[in-house]
Amino acid sequence: MSLLEIKNLTTSFSTEQGSVQAVRGISLAVDQGEIVGIVGESGSGKSQSMYSVMGLLSENGRVEEGSILFDGKEISPKYFDGNEKAYEKYMESIRGNTLSMIFQDPMSFLNPVLTIEKQLVEPLKNHRKIPAAELHQRAVELLTQVGIPSPEERLKQYPHQLSGGMRQRVIIAIALACTPKMIIADEPTTALDVTIQAKIIELIKELKEKTGSGVILITHDLGVVASACSRIYIMYGGKIVETGLADEIFYSPQHPYTQGLLACVNNPESDNELQPIPGSPPDLISPPAGCPFVDRCSQAMKICKQYMPREKRLSETHGVSCWLTEKGGI
Repeated sequence: MSLLEIKNLTTSFSTEQGSVQAVRGISLAVDQGEIVGIVGESGSGKSQSMYSVMGLLSENGRVEEGSILFDGKEISPKYFDGNEKAYEKYMESIRGNTLSMIFQDPMSFLNPVLTIEKQLVEPLKNHRKIPAAELHQRAVELLTQVGIPSPEERLKQYPHQLSGGMRQRVIIAIALACTPKMIIADEPTTALDVTIQAKIIELIKELKEKTGSGVILITHDLGVVASACSRIYIMYGGKIVETGLADEIFYSPQHPYTQGLLACVNNPESDNELQPIPGSPPDLISPPAGCPFVDRCSQAMKICKQYMPREKRLSETHGVSCWLTEKGGI
């Protein structure tokens, strides 16, 4: 059984303009000790799908339907029979404990008026019965674990006194404090330079090996997941349009959107110029009846506009939702 299994998850947001259908029936699974990537451009629904799992949607958001099975227990809001207090109480017991999230903007997540130590030991106080005398030592160990030098000194500092890379490492340390079974990393390398990006990804890989946690890596950049993920889900317009092993996605992409993303990745071994994807993402208040990529696809057919293709399994590990595959592949 998978550590996390999502089936037909649908999430929407109420706005003055109408209901935004941010996540439209996605299914995915993550095993313990595995790093899985969810890739898509901004607005594709990748982050909101994981906020749905964490129970961190904004007030106007709700999970409409679907199953979220984590560590053998159903945690979708609807399985609490509308009892929001019971749902939130349970989610508070696992958030930051067995299920943690690394947020993409450390300066928004970290409290500017609290020291790093106070923020680092908070999940330990909430979920672990650790004597006060041992909390400081545990905080030192966590900063050491994520590669922050002079941890004793850093614990006394405030977020604005640290570099962007160090703040991101602090976020990772907070997520790891209670040794979670599952870690969701939401754009953990955003706004960091390339060298720090590589270090953060290597750190996540090393920690996965040490702790055995399952990891979901959310990103808009296929280059970030190239060496880290065993499997990749490509998400667009609130739907998963392709999934496969990393090699299948990089060397045999079948969906035009996946191919477009790869054409945007800088490859020093290729002389091809970077090719941006033309057009804009679909309006999820009134999403297309068919494939969400239809208006940006140079190979679109009439049927693409009318009907959303079902997933076609190309192998045990590789699946794609594209009408072009019904013609024998692309």
